[in-house]
Amino acid sequence: MRKNSIKNTRINAQVQRELSAIIRNEIKDPRIHPMTSVMAAEVAPDLKTCKVFISVLGDESAKASTIKGLSSAEGYIRKELARSLNLRNTPELRFILDESIEYGVNMSKLIDDVTRKDASHEDIHEE
Repeated sequence: MRKNSIKNTRINAQVQRELSAIIRNEIKDPRIHPMTSVMAAEVAPDLKTCKVFISVLGDESAKASTIKGLSSAEGYIRKELARSLNLRNTPELRFILDESIEYGVNMSKLIDDVTRKDASHEDIHEE
């Protein structure tokens, strides 16, 4: 995989900030869950496409409806992004559900459970 240039890294960060503000403040679609975060934005070097990684704090139906709502509002989001960013091309957006935070929380819970079981098992053997 090619390493991002400094310019591309700055564009990614700016697009992520702008998308986060647009989704939080300007979209009124009821399908979009209020606890939606833009985790990352990866703009292609030619500025034609952008993968937007979205995290939703909620159940599976909330996640699915949020992705559908964002996909249907893509034209509006893209227009607002073009208005706020001064780029040669406004990238075509593709929303992808990012479940890495949820995965990390579940792994942390599993590790805590195993640690607790180990501690209780050692307490039994000490007595």
